[in-house]
Amino acid sequence: MTHKLFWQDPYQTQLHTSIAWVEGNEVGLESTIFFAFSGGQESDAGSLNGLPVLEARKDGLDIRYRLADGHGLQVGQPVLQVIDWARRYRLMRLHFAAEMVLQLIYRSRPGIERIGAHIAPDKARIDFHLDENISSLFAEIEAETVRLVAENRPIVCDFSDEAAQRRFWRVDEFAQMACGGTHPRTTGEVGRLRLKRKNIGKGKERVDVFLAD
Repeated sequence: MTHKLFWQDPYQTQLHTSIAWVEGNEVGLESTIFFAFSGGQESDAGSLNGLPVLEARKDGLDIRYRLADGHGLQVGQPVLQVIDWARRYRLMRLHFAAEMVLQLIYRSRPGIERIGAHIAPDKARIDFHLDENISSLFAEIEAETVRLVAENRPIVCDFSDEAAQRRFWRVDEFAQMACGGTHPRTTGEVGRLRLKRKNIGKGKERVDVFLAD
């Protein structure tokens, strides 16, 4: 099973590791800093020994990395893994921005049902079942996010069940939530947010979350 170092240190951008297995154009690694799409958060971008990783996907508790045909990598071979840090850091900031917005909406509308989420480098989105215009909540939510960012609170991430690789984040006196994504160390790193509303169908509301910088 791949040792997932992106949980141990989400700020690490390079890693010397080795090939654990090869199946055609897919490989496994002994350890990795390369996050694979999960929980709505998009995969990292990067390379192995300079070869672009075309896809990273979860396979149970393992991760499979797809390369172009003819990559030539072999089991046991040392490789240098490099991730696109600018992309990773925006994903980290946007992921936690969305988490803050989600928790504040839960507070404002207890029992509201989240029906979808996606975190990309340009924006995050959260979808809800709601029979009202969700933008009526934005002024209060934006004010609260400004406060949380200004307070620069620590974001604690850890395992709730290490064997099953179940994780959570926690900000004391704010919220705790199950999540296996990558997050910044503090709320202050998220920065200022901008929210946009979209109706995506009868009784369905979308909140798009953007970083203001």
